[in-house]
Amino acid sequence: MGFKILIVDDAAFMRMMLKDILTKNGYDVIGEAENGQIAVDKYKDLRPDLVTMDITMPELDGISAVKKIKQFDPNARIVMCSAMGQQAMVIDAIQAGARDFIVKPFQPERVLEAVKKALG
Repeated sequence: MGFKILIVDDAAFMRMMLKDILTKNGYDVIGEAENGQIAVDKYKDLRPDLVTMDITMPELDGISAVKKIKQFDPNARIVMCSAMGQQAMVIDAIQAGARDFIVKPFQPERVLEAVKKALG
């Protein structure tokens, strides 16, 4: 059985791209969320092995969501997704507990490398 992954991004297109890359490589995408608050709620319900978390989202941003998930589960494995030019936010995310980050537009090899590393 593949690892269970929760994809979090406010853009449906980005969620679809990530889901496509992950499912084609044997991962099980068990949920999607379009903002950080939904991500925190779904994390508690679904208990995924890994979360891919967008940084900039409405209602609750990715860094705040990482902090909330880490409070709930200190062992949570989270990979941040950022657009170019968000380096400062990526550093905040890593300090908040994210394991790695991937940059949009997604490159399948890099996505898979970050996911394997985080799950390793």
